[in-house]
Amino acid sequence: MGRKNCHLILMLLLLLAFPCWVSAANQPPPKGGVLPNFQLPVPEALHYRQYLGLDQKSVFSIPDIKAEVVVIEIFSMY
Repeated sequence: MGRKNCHLILMLLLLLAFPCWVSAANQPPPKGGVLPNFQLPVPEALHYRQYLGLDQKSVFSIPDIKAEVVVIEIFSMY
């Protein structure tokens, strides 16, 4: 069996083993789309809360951050 065929079979097995893309809820937002509203825990450290401009709530959402620009970096999403 050629090397290309081995790679193709391995890729197909991996695709069958991880069907997480089937659900629409697992799809990333479209380019230029709106990020879904989700809740995050408020940091315990006072200096982090002050940096983000958050009060003493237990959770916050992205619009609660008092800044002109918010950069969101997501790791290991899928």
